[in-house]
Amino acid sequence: MTTRVFITIDTELMWRHHVAGLDRATVAERSLEPAGVGVAWQLEQLARHGLKACFFVDPMPALVYGLDPIRRVVERIQVAGQEVQLHLHPNWTGARADDKGASYGLFELIDYDLEGQRGLIAQAAELLTQAGAGPLTAFRSGSYSANDDTLRALAGLGFRYDSSHNGSEHPWPSAIDLPARQIAPVAHNGIVEVPVTCIEDRPGHLRHFQICALSTAEMRAALTHAVRERHAAVTIVGHGFELANRAGTRPNAVHVRRFESLCRMLAERQGTLVTEHFRDCPAMPLGQVDRPLGPSTLRTRLRQAEQLWSNWVEERAA
Repeated sequence: MTTRVFITIDTELMWRHHVAGLDRATVAERSLEPAGVGVAWQLEQLARHGLKACFFVDPMPALVYGLDPIRRVVERIQVAGQEVQLHLHPNWTGARADDKGASYGLFELIDYDLEGQRGLIAQAAELLTQAGAGPLTAFRSGSYSANDDTLRALAGLGFRYDSSHNGSEHPWPSAIDLPARQIAPVAHNGIVEVPVTCIEDRPGHLRHFQICALSTAEMRAALTHAVRERHAAVTIVGHGFELANRAGTRPNAVHVRRFESLCRMLAERQGTLVTEHFRDCPAMPLGQVDRPLGPSTLRTRLRQAEQLWSNWVEERAA
């Protein structure tokens, strides 16, 4: 049995750069192509290792900055042979270009009722389609903020997949009515929910499989666990901006090494870990009782030490 792997890259213009009052070109550069390790570099690494990935692109900043930055990143992703799917941070609906974040809409999608969510998702889908995206079949809410109404709205709009359930952020803002430890894909409210993979980094505590959240050793252990236990899927999260420091001015060497290591690990295990695009509707069992990797004090302590270096040294502005 092969385990499906969804490498998902949340791709967006960063609110913090908007709040800093940077001009449109700088906001786009530091969000999408920061310090030479953004979307273009990640696409090169994926191609080098023969891996598929889904870029969840948020088009809502186009309400403030226009469609051009979104159109350019959508084109880059699709020309590279990777897929674009829908991401959504609703706070951009009330934003203005010149007020440094003084104006904004509600930040969490779950703060809207069913009709409000349906309207926002439909608006975002239309914007992303205008930016050149192909048919949209999958969705992830910004900050993993989704509930059962989100899934009902998606099903009504013709989506097939959602990937917002994140046990490490449950029950708020990741509020879908599924167990926190649900990591296997499952049919729920008319949608196939493909949860973000989590590990247990200490007893009773979940940590999600994100490039800047897990060490290389933790990622390797999680992948080995998934293969050994015949998991239906592993869902990995990255961001277009997270391989650079928070200012977007220099690479974060810790995060860059993790991304490179992850690509190598997946390339070496392509017989048992198969990267997929949502658009291909990959066959996989639904509703398995897949359990997160159990805790290891040594792995956790080593990652915490690495995180200290990342935060104190690698995150310095250039």
